[in-house]
Amino acid sequence: MATVQHFGHASPEAFRIHAVPTSRPFLWIARGWEDLWRHPAASLAHGLLVAVLGALILAFSVHPYAIATAGCGFLLVGPLFAFGPCELSRRIERGETADFGAALAPLRHRATAITAFGATLLMLGAAWLVLSWWMLETMLGSAAPAWAQTMWGDVLTHLGASQLMSYAAVGAVLAAIVFALSVVSVPMMLDSGADARTAMLTSLRVTFRDLPAMLVWAVLVVVLVAAGFATFLLGMVFVFPLLAHATWHAYRDLVK
Repeated sequence: MATVQHFGHASPEAFRIHAVPTSRPFLWIARGWEDLWRHPAASLAHGLLVAVLGALILAFSVHPYAIATAGCGFLLVGPLFAFGPCELSRRIERGETADFGAALAPLRHRATAITAFGATLLMLGAAWLVLSWWMLETMLGSAAPAWAQTMWGDVLTHLGASQLMSYAAVGAVLAAIVFALSVVSVPMMLDSGADARTAMLTSLRVTFRDLPAMLVWAVLVVVLVAAGFATFLLGMVFVFPLLAHATWHAYRDLVK
């Protein structure tokens, strides 16, 4: 049974990290699936919220800058909304009440850490917007297409191969950074009372300490999220809480 500890501003080195087999991410998914169906209404409610918000974000993503903005929105929303399902998994493990209302408790008790974590993700998202603008307008020597050109057409037809590759590369780098900072940050802030800085630095330690397993975990996340998008975000109703629950079990295996 998990024990809540209050490390506050403790050094990241105060938390011991453990190596896991490369195949362990599959077990996290299996355990997350079990948690999802223990309290399906509360879990799927979080997935529905993310799917609806995602649909709103993507509704007008017809321009490179709008796509970057939408990507930033998802990178920001995803880890922050994971607090709810992670809290459900924590309560399930402790044998406590686990419902939608209980999942919102971290918003009150961990507000400072959540805000700091969100601010970090927001700054990374802003960096992507700036890099995207600089790359399309300056580095490639070709301005982004006008909004009028892409509003009623396919944005991909207005970008060259080099632009698409560079644009995707910038997004991939940002996504990798967010992933490394978020591997165990959310459940760690919930369970130990760690501040955002300690949780993110511990996530970085975990990522580099268990790089093979983290690469497998990252691939699983990408595949499942892609499946969520491929189903016009209907699949995201299930994919999001599944990944959030699995993140709790990743934390329990990786940080002691």
